[in-house]
Amino acid sequence: MHSSVLQANNVTGRRIITIDGPAGAGKTTVSKALAKVLGCVYVDTGALYRGVAFEISRQQINWQETHLLERFLTSLELDFVMEGREPVLTSSGRDISAYIRTNEISMLASSTSAVPQVRKALLGIQKSIARERDAVFEGRDMGTAVFPNASYKFFLTADVKVRAQRRFEESNTPGISFNKILQDIVKRDADDTQRAISPLKPAQDAVFIDTTALDVSQVVEKMKRIIKIA
Repeated sequence: MHSSVLQANNVTGRRIITIDGPAGAGKTTVSKALAKVLGCVYVDTGALYRGVAFEISRQQINWQETHLLERFLTSLELDFVMEGREPVLTSSGRDISAYIRTNEISMLASSTSAVPQVRKALLGIQKSIARERDAVFEGRDMGTAVFPNASYKFFLTADVKVRAQRRFEESNTPGISFNKILQDIVKRDADDTQRAISPLKPAQDAVFIDTTALDVSQVVEKMKRIIKIA
């Protein structure tokens, strides 16, 4: 498993900002926008788990068999590389960004992300980035399990129907209905919050932001005021 190679602006210190929350809360868009304002790296940790899920699906790995999963993870080569100003996810050097956003991969990522071997394998990439540069980390347990000492922690949420609508509008899965996405989000919420290892929950010192009636710029402005950016 490679550590990531990401180029960032010449920043000093290692300011780590975590943005956690359920599917459709706006984490990705907000995280990208905030990282741009701060001039630091944006890290989509969910993409790493989706990358694992994509390769499990592509290679038809029986991931519930521990020895098969461990062998698969040992051979996996996920990496972030910069394409212009945007980091893209690669697997063995191949850009897989276009293949990891389907509903099927989302649901598989939710299931496999609870497996200890998967979480351990991806932890190294995340820690490596944090050691090297300032970054905004987006995920589900960034502020609780991965970076409990982060400089700033945020937890985004929104009404479940609003979150489903957002996912429906951005879905690239042909023929999928709004009701199917809503059902899947409700199930994923339950899976993520009830799993034994690193469940989805706000860190005790996280700033809670409900994005139901807010656009991206309004959420980023709230964060900027907390981080005290002029």
